[in-house]
Amino acid sequence: MTDTQLTIRQMCEAYDVTPRTLRFYEAKELLFPERRGQQRLFTKRDQARLKLILRGKRFGFSLEEIRQLLDLYYVGDQQRTQLERTQILARKHLADMQAQRDELQVAIEELKEQMAWGEKRLAELERIDEQNA
Repeated sequence: MTDTQLTIRQMCEAYDVTPRTLRFYEAKELLFPERRGQQRLFTKRDQARLKLILRGKRFGFSLEEIRQLLDLYYVGDQQRTQLERTQILARKHLADMQAQRDELQVAIEELKEQMAWGEKRLAELERIDEQNA
């Protein structure tokens, strides 16, 4: 093992993922660790790909979208195709995230209104109870 290769345990610790996650990404052809017997060794390339996978997941990209984007790295056009495709997908996901945020903001405001109504109603009921006592 070289300084640039990490074991599955080291990858898990470095990137806060589980061994199962790494094996899953390997099965989905997102990572390609070297094998030495039963041991998986992750290269700098795998480490960079994992960072991109995790970032893509956080932004709502599907694993298939991430795989396609990662594969575009090797097109040979100084990443132009990869960057253009990433921008298109990023715009779509940003619009989706903003729409979700807006929907969530509306739901938050509605919940606050309902809670305020509930508090007001409870206060009225307490006054009625006090008057009847």
